[in-house]
Amino acid sequence: MNRRAIVAANWKMNGSLALVNSMVSELNNVTLNENVEVVVCPSFPYLAAFSLASSNVNLAAAFSLGAQNLSEQSQGAFTGEVSTSMLQEVSVNYVIVGHSERRSIYKESSALVAKKVQVALAAGLKPILCIGESEDERVAEQTETVLAAQLQPVIDVIGIERFVDVVIAYEPVWAIGTGKTASPEMAQTTHQFIREFIAKVDENVAVKVPLLYGGSVNAKNCEELFAQADIDGGLIGGASLKAEEFKIICLAAKG
Repeated sequence: MNRRAIVAANWKMNGSLALVNSMVSELNNVTLNENVEVVVCPSFPYLAAFSLASSNVNLAAAFSLGAQNLSEQSQGAFTGEVSTSMLQEVSVNYVIVGHSERRSIYKESSALVAKKVQVALAAGLKPILCIGESEDERVAEQTETVLAAQLQPVIDVIGIERFVDVVIAYEPVWAIGTGKTASPEMAQTTHQFIREFIAKVDENVAVKVPLLYGGSVNAKNCEELFAQADIDGGLIGGASLKAEEFKIICLAAKG
């Protein structure tokens, strides 16, 4: 089946109001392939600005706004946290959950990630669930074991049927911001494993889940990566901070 293709920009702790305006201008001039959606995930302070700027130029429905994280709490004395209701007020539709930097630097467990996915879905937000192995784990041939251990807690908490509303982003940790990229064949093999892992529980759900690749995706390698059978787009880091390059990546996606 033709799954929707998604190209998501993760600005991380980068960006500016100038980049917000530049990105909106570039996206306003893009005609995407059919069944392709672009999601831009700026830092929290720029969500409202992006929402306002994009509404002023009436960006097509194929463009959505995403957040980089959310709290598992609904409200209260949680300094520095952001709730789903706050994200909804600034027209956020997607939220990145479990990015490797959240897991490694801020020690978010797979159990917490699963809870955040559950909270996002309950609020009507679409989670972009990040999974991936370290270089040591790849060398030790533990990739599949690690990915299974990151996916299973989410399946246990939300149930396999809810995965039709989840986007999975496979990001090998060793390829994030390093300039290293998994070969298209290597990435496809891992994406195929992810889809087969879900299919063991429910084949009908597995064919519907968009699987994105992330890890030093750029304008030069995106087309070959996106051509793989089980790669439905990308979660783009550094290249998403360059509006013109990000535009090229968006145009390479095939729905």
